[in-house]
Amino acid sequence: MEYNSVPIERQKKLAVLIDADNAQASIIKNLLDEVAKYGVASVKRIYGNWTTPQLQGWKDVLLSNSIIPIQQFNYTTKKNATDSALIIDAMDLLHAGNLDGFCLVSSDSDFTRLASRIRESGLMVYGFGEEKTPKAFVDACDKFIYTEILRPTEPAGAAPPVYRDATVFKDMKKDQKFLKLLKNSVEDSSDEQGWAELGLVGQNIQKKSPEFDARNYGFKKFYELIHSLDLFEEDERQSKDQVGKIIYIRERVKKYRK
Repeated sequence: MEYNSVPIERQKKLAVLIDADNAQASIIKNLLDEVAKYGVASVKRIYGNWTTPQLQGWKDVLLSNSIIPIQQFNYTTKKNATDSALIIDAMDLLHAGNLDGFCLVSSDSDFTRLASRIRESGLMVYGFGEEKTPKAFVDACDKFIYTEILRPTEPAGAAPPVYRDATVFKDMKKDQKFLKLLKNSVEDSSDEQGWAELGLVGQNIQKKSPEFDARNYGFKKFYELIHSLDLFEEDERQSKDQVGKIIYIRERVKKYRK
């Protein structure tokens, strides 16, 4: 008897380039787990002046995660040679043509043009940085993940780690910019009856706002966020291939009292 195996989709090969001056060692494990959602980290490099005491805490993290440290001395006191070294390496890797995308880990706006240049070549760019990251760099990426959601904390008496204290999550019900973006994306994705496929809505939001992530609002999944708002009707339908189900949403009709 012959069996026809399902072809395995080739995973994207990614380069993870980390600006040590603008990243924290404590997030690296969760950051690499996040990168694994998008592809395989074929290249893992971190740039900094490793002779300075500020970077000594990275040693164990680099060894345990097979990240190659790239030494870059500070030639002057005001110029950041680390940024230049990372950019030069990124361009070399880009022209080698062996990768599908880049993960740029920094909160520095100096990498804005690099991200744009990589995307011009048709490759994906995933940015990782703190919420203070300038909007120009964020918008230059296909997707941008705020590293605050990757900071593990160990509550007393609790075994599994959590991302961060709930008090620092954004209040989505007061975030008028997000709510407008959400409603517009539903409208753009909807059919004549107003129903929009949830996955398509999420894709449209991501295109307009690379930094969008349900975890910024305290939810693990986009559906959980949508469901909690109670602004939309929900309809679960069987997919055409009969393998799974697809969720559709449409804005609730407001009822006015006479």
